Amino acid sequence: MVQTPSLPGNLGRVATTIGQIGGDIGEIETVQVGPTWTMRNITVHCDSEAHLQEILEALTLLEGVIIHAVSDDVLQAHEGGKIHMKSRLDIRSISDLRRVYTPGVAQVCREIEEDPEKARIYTSIGNTVAIVTDGTAILGLGDIGPVAGMPVMEGKAALFDRFVGISAIPILLDTKDPDEIVRTVKNIAPGFGGILLEDIGSPHCFEVEERLKEELNIPVMHDDQHGTAVVTLAAVISACRSAGIELKDASVGQIGLGAAGLAICRMFKAYGVKEVMGADLSDEAKARLTHYGGEPVHSLTELMERCDIVIATTGVPGLIKKEWIRQGQVILSLSNPKPEIEPEDALEAGASFAADGRLVNNLLGFPGIFRGVLNARSTKITEPMLTAAAEAIAACTKLGHLVPHPLNQHVHQVVSEAVETVAHSSE
Repeated sequence: MVQTPSLPGNLGRVATTIGQIGGDIGEIETVQVGPTWTMRNITVHCDSEAHLQEILEALTLLEGVIIHAVSDDVLQAHEGGKIHMKSRLDIRSISDLRRVYTPGVAQVCREIEEDPEKARIYTSIGNTVAIVTDGTAILGLGDIGPVAGMPVMEGKAALFDRFVGISAIPILLDTKDPDEIVRTVKNIAPGFGGILLEDIGSPHCFEVEERLKEELNIPVMHDDQHGTAVVTLAAVISACRSAGIELKDASVGQIGLGAAGLAICRMFKAYGVKEVMGADLSDEAKARLTHYGGEPVHSLTELMERCDIVIATTGVPGLIKKEWIRQGQVILSLSNPKPEIEPEDALEAGASFAADGRLVNNLLGFPGIFRGVLNARSTKITEPMLTAAAEAIAACTKLGHLVPHPLNQHVHQVVSEAVETVAHSSE
């Protein structure tokens, strides 16, 4: 909470000081107006505690500016967790009890015993997704363990509920062994309509997903791979529309062939892009790219020279140099919080369109994808479904924008309908 003199320019002084030190200002809320001063809540996103202290020290040096309180809104929002299980039925009488529990529930059990498919009608199974993690690739934090990753899983669950009405339950696995992960998920699968794998590291994420897709009769998707790929394809479709480029005839280059990067390459091939190249330090990753029909290149400079569209998901700030940019290229440096090249620098160097990863949010994909497959009672999530999801997102994007707003309810409905349509047509 910041108090400033009620004179024009004082809020600007505060904002400028925060920006000069690298703080990212979010919301500004006027709390109280006094006779000679104004009190405001200013939300600032910082890289670290030290970064916050640097900003606070700079603000205290401004004449007339008083800092009254500092709080961490993110930590406060997480107190007690973000989700809880709640009954859909009110139980207030013995009659209610007999209907939802004993003895009435026995009749429902017998119905499902005779026809297991009725579990989708008479239980929550058909509308419930397990969000499964082993904690080995949490955000950009790496292998911090499943418990430390729980806030991410809860966040995913909250978004499932908010945008498509799916009940999602975090499942934290205290193992990194692919065999044990697969075995555990298979054992709990009867209680779920779908499995969303989340923040499972490379390379074992590939094996885990492929085996589960093969061995389960419910849809399975690794969001870090395919959710990211769907939203990236949507973003590139929109970028090409703004830049006047025909995507399917363009050369696409992917820098970083981890879980997200390889899935992005596969997504572009599925969409119909003929030439997809990739660069990575790992020979194993390059071999995977070859397996999926892409072309590994020897260096970043070679990729930059040959590709019309360049996508980077390395997590290495400043990796792409301005002098490598070709006139008219589309550059999407998607690593958060710091991109491989700042969009402004890429545009200054000649790119026709450039953006970072702040707007390329998986939220645009995974809720609608699962809503669609659950509605269709599909047992698989296929590449045509994912392509349809990307096209649906792009169709909702205004010209000149990269993707629609992730909180736009209509987008999730459109994605769901597109996926469901493809699922029904493939039956």
